[in-house]
Amino acid sequence: MNGTERRSAIAGILSRERPVSGAELARQLGVSRQVIVQDIALMRAEDKNILSTNKGYLLYSPNGLSGCCRRVFYVRHTTEQVLDELCTIVELGGRVLDVSVEHELYGQLRADLIINNRDDAEEFVCRLAACRGNPLKLLTGDRHYHTVVAGSERLLDLIEAELDRKGYLIRENANAE
Repeated sequence: MNGTERRSAIAGILSRERPVSGAELARQLGVSRQVIVQDIALMRAEDKNILSTNKGYLLYSPNGLSGCCRRVFYVRHTTEQVLDELCTIVELGGRVLDVSVEHELYGQLRADLIINNRDDAEEFVCRLAACRGNPLKLLTGDRHYHTVVAGSERLLDLIEAELDRKGYLIRENANAE
């Protein structure tokens, strides 16, 4: 299989709407993980929208979110409350696409999450507990943003109200007062 054929196969594998690790892609295609990393870089250079999530690579298709409404929530909570925050969102019909912070020195730092359900949220929290790193929110005093999509503005309103009720939501103009 040449490089073009391999990248086409990677696109096919990644379009199945579940993240796939570089090691798994390498195993399926009979190449090294480094070859996969290089192929992913080439595919991104060709404008393929490939996300690197905590669970692996995913071919992101904006069409997969058609009809969805999107909102960015500015939140603050402890690391112990991460699971509750994520479950609050997904159990009310939202999907957490990413996390970002506004860092004083580096500007916006963002990471794709793709948390679609409680299982994803629990898996993310387990990985967070097992890794040596810290969540982005620790760089900014626990303040961070999540991009959330849902099937309607009404669902986003419900999510916002519940995040506010739990004390996680930060109102942008609250700092101005």
